[in-house]
This record gives sequence, structure tokens and C-alpha cells, in this order.
Amino acid sequence: MEPFSFASSESLEYPVSIRITNLEGDEVPYLYSTLLDRPDLRYIGSNQSSHSDLFVTVQVWAGSKPLTVPVQTAYKAFRSERKWNEWLTLPIDYSSLPINSRLAITIWDLSPTGGKEAQGHAIPFGGTTLPLFDKDNQLHKGRQKCHVHRHKKADGNDDSMTPAFVAKKKTSSKKNEAEVVDKDAEELDRMEKLFKKHEMGEIPRVDWLDQLVFRGFERRGLQSAKSSLKNIQRQRVIDGASANTDILKKDAAQDKGREAHTVDQSPGPSMFILNVELPRFDFPVVFADHEYPPPPVSSLQHLSSSQSNIVLKPPPEVQFGPGIGGVGDTDAGYGSRLIRVYDPEVGARDNPAESKHRRLVRSQHRHGILDKDLKPNAKVRDELNVITSYSPTHILTPEEKDLIWKFRYHLTRDKRALTKFVKSVNWQDLAESRQAVQVLGRWTDIDVDDALELLGPTFDNTSVRAFAVKRLRKADDNELLLYLLQLVQALKYEHISTDANHEVTQDSSLAKFLISRAVNNFVLGNHFYWYLMVECDDSSQDQGLDNQTMYRKVAFDFMTELVKLPDGKETRKRLLRQAEWIAILSKISSEIKESNESIARRTERVKHFLADPKNELVTIDPPLPLPLDPSIQLTGVAPEDTIVFKSSLHPIKVVFKTDTGRKYPILFKTGDDLRQDQLVIQIITLMDKLLLKENLDLKLSPYKILATSTTAGLSQFVPSASFQGISSKYRNNPALAYLRQNNPDTHGPMGLRKETLDTFVKSCAGYCVITYILGVGDRHLDNLLLSPDGHFFHADFGFILGRDPKPFAPAMKLSKEMVDCMGGSSSEHYRQFKQYCFLAYSALRKNSNLILNLFSLMVDANIPDIKLEPDKAVLKVKDRFHLELNEEDAIRHLERIIDDNLNALVPVVIDKLHELVQAFRA
Repeated sequence: MEPFSFASSESLEYPVSIRITNLEGDEVPYLYSTLLDRPDLRYIGSNQSSHSDLFVTVQVWAGSKPLTVPVQTAYKAFRSERKWNEWLTLPIDYSSLPINSRLAITIWDLSPTGGKEAQGHAIPFGGTTLPLFDKDNQLHKGRQKCHVHRHKKADGNDDSMTPAFVAKKKTSSKKNEAEVVDKDAEELDRMEKLFKKHEMGEIPRVDWLDQLVFRGFERRGLQSAKSSLKNIQRQRVIDGASANTDILKKDAAQDKGREAHTVDQSPGPSMFILNVELPRFDFPVVFADHEYPPPPVSSLQHLSSSQSNIVLKPPPEVQFGPGIGGVGDTDAGYGSRLIRVYDPEVGARDNPAESKHRRLVRSQHRHGILDKDLKPNAKVRDELNVITSYSPTHILTPEEKDLIWKFRYHLTRDKRALTKFVKSVNWQDLAESRQAVQVLGRWTDIDVDDALELLGPTFDNTSVRAFAVKRLRKADDNELLLYLLQLVQALKYEHISTDANHEVTQDSSLAKFLISRAVNNFVLGNHFYWYLMVECDDSSQDQGLDNQTMYRKVAFDFMTELVKLPDGKETRKRLLRQAEWIAILSKISSEIKESNESIARRTERVKHFLADPKNELVTIDPPLPLPLDPSIQLTGVAPEDTIVFKSSLHPIKVVFKTDTGRKYPILFKTGDDLRQDQLVIQIITLMDKLLLKENLDLKLSPYKILATSTTAGLSQFVPSASFQGISSKYRNNPALAYLRQNNPDTHGPMGLRKETLDTFVKSCAGYCVITYILGVGDRHLDNLLLSPDGHFFHADFGFILGRDPKPFAPAMKLSKEMVDCMGGSSSEHYRQFKQYCFLAYSALRKNSNLILNLFSLMVDANIPDIKLEPDKAVLKVKDRFHLELNEEDAIRHLERIIDDNLNALVPVVIDKLHELVQAFRA
């Protein structure tokens, strides 16, 4: 089969147009005596002259209804022929045309006396209806000859009485039947077919010869029209004579009178053809209907991101019967394929009758005149307390929403109830939403975790989001820095226009707030700048061009506001110098990663690069704030301390000198997206602050991480040793031996300084609980680190939210080496370790709403393990908190997890296998 090409009509964004070329043909004129007797015919323009002035109107019809207003040709005075040669453009695109579209073309004559179907002084000269698609559903193109139905207006109906193409009548030859053969008409038909081929390029073009043929064809057409009239008259006489011979013989006198009257009253037969031209396209245009998106499910309420997926019912499973093929079944015929039809009620949580019932119930408390003094009794008060204690992922029932709305004024004194109230409002109801905004103004101050929930993707009311931003204004810069990563992500849910003429501060209260705070605090502005740069760099399909444009606008407005401050220009220069500094490190890191050299050779290349004065890293003047930690001022680099690590990405350890005289080592890595590690470290830092608020210092030491793009980033280098390295160096109780070597004390517990052992026990408890809640996976002895002063911590967070590349991985990583360092599972220090775990778990459960809301804001952040199942990410964290249990049962559950992990054999086997794999790679 030869290849073919075509275009679909639904993608053709081009207006329908038609060229009215000319009107050809002739008719038998009225007798002069008839015009004298009939004043209604005497003043019609076409009865006075065969070249009288006419105009044409064109209108698109479909389904026996007009789709557009008629478009009219300009006035033109004719001399020898009626020729307009004018293109008309109709107000509709081809992409919007249905399959049964047709052009209703009417030629209008002038008559001061009016007449049938007259429009003012215009009466129909004739009409024709031209379908836009042929029987093969292809769009008509090129020149078309349309038969004109005299004295009729084009009707445009599907079963039009004025069709442009009239089928020729087939006459059967009978004996004694005279037949008039029109050779000129046959020749014209043959020439018309040749013209079509010439038009499609099947016949080569010769300009000078083509013009001669066209002019000859026009002359022949005029002659043919006149001869056709004579032939038609002759055929009518023959047909009439053969059919009515007997009648004429019996009543010849009456018949002559009738015939004379007919000749006087009618102009006789007419043959008119309207030549038009449609646009030509390079390929055939085939009709394809436009598929509109399904209508919104009106009964669905606005829900939080973590529960939106739960409300929608899963699509029903379709069981195919015998002989019925599903979509994609090649064995089944086309007629047996199933067609999916959108049903809005599939996603509805309740039926319309119940919805209407709730609206009627709520309308009793719509105006709030009596509701302001409405107070709940003891039973209802208990119900309201239960509702307000729900987690952000809990789904409110319709009855609970009605109860919240009924006692909304009473609940304005309860800060926990605000998010539940916002969820219970039908924001599509204008009257209800206006009153809800008024109630918001009376509400008491809410906590930060509730404000963060209101900035999520499903709360799109600008007043609600502005209320949340108003609460954030009361947070200091240090607290705001803890949530800044999520607040930058929340900008995606603001109604920020991508138009360059609109400032983001006008569109978004959150953007205005963040910019105002970032320009007045360099530490906040530093992180705000780099968070924006990463989003601007993210060109993946998951983010889209609109998000990139929006973040670029925010970054531009941030810089614009920054330079307005007295020292803003210097601050802007520092940020740009940071970007240049990152670009220099990225260049050498990319070269080292791609080079096929030994580690020693790569290290020498990096040292030489850093020591080169051209790169301006040996001496940094003036001192440059470190993007990772702006409180650190870099004055230069120490090339001799550079290390290139042996791994697939070959991260580089670079040591910088600071203005305090100390050295600050960092790890720079390219080819890896550090945003997931950055998120985990941010959550650990936040949890550490929450535990400190509960007077629980677990000696956590989350190292700093900053993603500078989607493929590069910085991390703080903490001097430490992995448990794998310690175990290879010390055989018996390696962790304890390592700590004894660095912190010996003969009078301390187990020959170790008491402070060091306490630090180890507390940090183990903290990281065990936190990594359990976050579902950190791929835990082995290589990413369990121990610093010389006893701080235990985790590294490499490539798997979170329960994902793990190894089968049967434990829920909590508590290795034998960690327990042995505490003195064994029966020791007092191990008992303290479990107590610290229980205290930490209880404290974090109290702040679960804040942690869940932070994860809700990261659903669309393009984090790998969140992106896999964005609708379940928050639920996975919630499941680890076990909020359905009371505190005592939750602690028992955590204790079972600790004991099961301690006595499990699988983690030990996994660690041994990992050790063998690493030894084989080395």
C-alpha cells in the first residue's frame, strides 16, 4: 500500500472562506406584452436586462440550523457578464464544523415592489446549497459548479430542496420516443473533468496555453447555455406532444388558449450555474470531530490533596462477554469495540437527591442572623471536638460539614476548627462563599500548620489563601526558613498570570509576602533565590512551561524589589557571584565525571583547576556567602585538601577557607537530583526543632544540603566514618571501639566518656524514629555514619516513603553494631534508647498535622519517590504515625517494631550481602 497523508478538520484553525466567481447561463425572457400586463414583473432587474446587478449572500448551516450570520458580496456593476471574483470569509473555523455543514448561497435580485421571500427591496434570484464535506467525509476544495434553483432562496437544510449538485435523470429509450442529444453539454462535462485533473496537478501546467483554453472554454460555455435552452424547449414540446396527443385533438381550441397563456405568463426554462471556488490545501482534509474535555463533576467538593483521590470512586471493571472485544482487541471488528462514555456521577460521592437535601438543610442557616447566638449542647460539643481533632487527610462526611456550618460562629474561637470550616463551605455558591469570607475575618489566630494546609492545591479561593498568608506574617524569619521550601512550591497553586505585564505581587498575596521577607533578610533571600532557580531549571514534562514562566516572573520581581533597597544592588551582586561560583564548580565536576581516568589523576586535575588564578577560587575577594549556609563567608579555597570519591558520579570534596580562619568542607555533585535529599534533611531539621520545643534534645546533626539545579548540588561534609568502614577496622564491637579510640575515659561507662555515649544513644533514638516515620529505605552499613564525638546520623536518602530496593527490608534500621555499642539489648543504655524513642515518637505525633501538610505541599514538586504515587504520599506518612491509636497503644506498636527489627535475621543477611557486593566492585 502506498503511503498517504491527510489532515484532520479539527486541527484546521482556519476560517471558512469561499470565492464567488461568476454566474453563467441564460433563460427564455418574458414577452414584452407580459411585462406590460404584470407590473410586479416589470420592475425586477433581471427581467429588464440579462446583465442586471445582483449580489450574493453565503451562510453556514448544519443540522437544518444556521451556524453563522450571512456574509454578502460588495456592490459591483456588470456590463457584459455577471462576474464578482470576490473572496468571502465566514466567521467560523473549519475546526468547528460538524460533518453535515453546508453553505447556503443565495443570489439576490432587486425589485421595488417586493415579492415572495423578499428582504426589503431584494428578492431571491436563485439559491444553491453546497455541502462542505463529500460522501467520503473529505473537505471540498477547488472550483465547484453549483446548480442555481431559480426564484428560490437557499434553504440550507439537511434535506435541502436547493442542492448544488443535481443528479442527471436517466431516460430509458423506447420506441417512437424522440431524444434530444446535447453534444455540447457532454463536451463540457468532459472538459470539466480535465480541469479538475489540471487543478490537482495531474496535468502539467503551461501558462500561455492554459489561458487560451480557459477563454475558449468560457465562450463555449455561453454558447452551450443558449443551445441547452433550445434543447430543453424542444424536448418539452416532444414530451408534451407524445403524452397529450388525444387531449389536444379533442379540445384544440382550449389547448391553444392555455398554451398561449403559458407563453405569456412564464419566462420558460432557465439554466444557471454559479461558479465558486473553495480554498485548496496541500493534503486532503478529513472530518474529525473535536473531543471536548469531560465536564467538571459539579457535586465534588474541594478537598485536601491527600484525600482527593479517596473520594473519587475507582473506574468500574468491565467484563467482556463472548464475541465482544475490548478497546485495542485487534481480533474484534470495528463494530464490536467498546466506547467509553463519560459519566459525571461516577466520581460523585453521593447522589443528587442527597446533595439537594443538604443544600435545603444548609439554607436554613444561610443568613446567620440567629446562628451568631447558636450554641451546641454537651453532646454536639463532643461531636465538634472529635471533628476538629481530625487529621488533614480525614474526609468530612456531609453531616459533619453541615454541623460545622451550623455552629460556625461558635467555632470561631477554636483555632483548630478553621480548616474544617473551609472544607465544609461550598465555594461555588456565591452567597455562601461571601458569608464564609466574613466569618473568616472573625476567626481567632490559627497555628502555622493550619495556615500551610490552606495554601495547598485544593484551596483556590483567594480570600482563604490571603488569610493563611496573614497568619504567616506573624512568624519570624527563622521559623519561616523551616517552611520556605514548601512555600515556594505553594506558589504553583496561586493564580499567578504568566503575562509579562502582570506583576506577581498583584496576583498573589503569597508571592508578595515571600518577596517582601526575602529582600529584608539575606539568609532567607539566599535560600529563596536558589529554590526559585531550581524550579526555573526544571524543564521536565511534569512541571510544564507555565510553571517555569511563573517562577521566572517571581525571580524577576524578587530582583526588582531587591535593588530598590539601599544595599540591594550589592546583595544582588552577591547572589550573581554565587551563581558564577556554582557554574565554575559544575564545569570541573562534569569534566571529572565524564573523563576516563584514575582517581589519582582526577584528583590532580581538580587541584590544578582550583589553584588556577583564572578561576578566581584561590582568593575570593570580597568574601562570598556560601549558598549552603549564608552565615559562612568564603575567602578562598584550599586545593591541597581536595578529594575525588570513587563512585559512579565521582563527587568532589572541596575545602574552603572562611573569614574566621576555619576551613569548611563541602561535597559538590553533578548528575544527580538532590531535591529529595534536600527535602528529607529539611524535614529532619524541622523535627529536631519540634523535639527541642518539647525539651527533648536528641543530639541530631542534620547536615546541610542545597540543590542548585535539577542535576547538581552542594552538601555539607561532616567528618565521620561509616559503620561498614568501622566494622572492617575493628572486629569486636566496632562502634564502641571507634568511640573509645576518640573519646577514652577509664572512669566512664564501658571505658568511654559519658557525654559521648549519651550523644550516641540519643542520636540513635532520634534517627531511628525519624527514618521510620519518613519510610527511609536502602539502609545498610555504608550509609549509617558515626562522627568521632558520638553523633550518629544517616546519609543517602534515595529511597523514602517505604520504597526499598531490597526485599523484606525492615521498617526501622537498628543494626546489631548499634545495640552492641549501647551494651547489648539487656543494658541500661538500651533501655534509655527505647525510652528516648517513645518520647520522640509521642512528641512528633503531636505535630503530625504540620508534617503531613508539608508533604501535601510537596506533591507536585517533582520529587522522585513522591512523583511515583503523588496521591498516596501523604497517606504513607500518616500511616507511620498511627493516629487512629491512642498514645499508649502507639508506643506499644513502636516497641514491637523495635523488638522485631532487633531479633530479625533478614537485616543481618542484607548487610552481609551488601558488604560482599561492595567488596566485589572494589
